[in-house]
Amino acid sequence: MSISEHDVLRIARLARIELSAESAAQTQHELNGILSLIEELQAVDTRGITPMAHPLEACQDIRLRLRDDLAASTNTIEQRETLMQNAPAKEAGLFLVPTVIE
Repeated sequence: MSISEHDVLRIARLARIELSAESAAQTQHELNGILSLIEELQAVDTRGITPMAHPLEACQDIRLRLRDDLAASTNTIEQRETLMQNAPAKEAGLFLVPTVIE
């Protein structure tokens, strides 16, 4: 797969990045290099290989220390107010955030 200069300029426009013609050519070269590395990685046969959670897992006994993901309730209004003390905007015990999708 190869990226054309037109593709680079389109991606830059979508990302709202201003690129000069020289920068666009350099970016095209770099992106094509990255894509060729990805193609090389995809060509490797990994059937029968067990995925690892950590790169040193193959040579050391490494276990990830994970805790159960449990929701903790706030027992009192005072606890909730303490937790929300730094919130820039809040209403009725909820964080207010800007609208992302209109």
